[in-house]
Amino acid sequence: MLDSFLNIGYPLQALLATVFTWALTACGAGFVFFFRSMHKNIMDAMLGFAAGVMIAAAFWSLLSPAIELAEEIFSSAWPPAALGFLSGGLLLFLGDKLFSRWLESSRETADPEKKSSLKRCWMLVFSITLHNIPEGLAVGVAFASIAYGLEGASLPAACLLAVGIGIQNLPEGAAVSVPLRREGFSRGRSFFLGQLSGLVEPLSGLVGALLALKARLFLPFLLSFAAGAMVYVVVQELIPESQSNARKEIMALFTLIGFSVMMILDVALG
Repeated sequence: MLDSFLNIGYPLQALLATVFTWALTACGAGFVFFFRSMHKNIMDAMLGFAAGVMIAAAFWSLLSPAIELAEEIFSSAWPPAALGFLSGGLLLFLGDKLFSRWLESSRETADPEKKSSLKRCWMLVFSITLHNIPEGLAVGVAFASIAYGLEGASLPAACLLAVGIGIQNLPEGAAVSVPLRREGFSRGRSFFLGQLSGLVEPLSGLVGALLALKARLFLPFLLSFAAGAMVYVVVQELIPESQSNARKEIMALFTLIGFSVMMILDVALG
């Protein structure tokens, strides 16, 4: 089986590797099937946990690699990272305003609480999906870099990158599906949207492999862009909602736990 993988072209290698990362996202999203129902305190704790996961992923999975790559490509690392980060947050800010305006004009959603819940759900799905695009590109570029003979490129390194991203996707899949379940979505729909957020990785992985040299130039900006979007959602939606719980100090601890879990995965997997 390993020989077969080695003998196929790097675009297919990248596609298979990112299918693996998507599959682990789906496994994480499947967490919602392990509970028949959840108490509000548990759901708020999981929302806080998801916020911690996303904050850690924004730095270790996105901003830190963006700065390292920018140092290799450009004379100064901070401009693409800062510009991307602020642009990602601005996009979510504008999307937040437009979505709120659309909900206000919608006759189907008259209940203010339901409107707020719907907006929070779609912002969460969008931000995690946006975060998965540059990760898929990074895997594709890693496999294509072997063919181009770029410095530090090797098949074991590309495979380890895919494995690392895949394992990190486990809590990220749960970070989407569990809050959706909390907002009243069915387990099946929560799982579907959770795994759907990772489905962009095989597509972006293939694009990254086919356009490796060009995609590599844009990766610092794209990684930072996704980080800004994720931090906006955490600050605007997830933390305020989890802190609405009467036991908000306990919810804050779960945010720290989520951050620690994601930090350990990111640092341990390099």
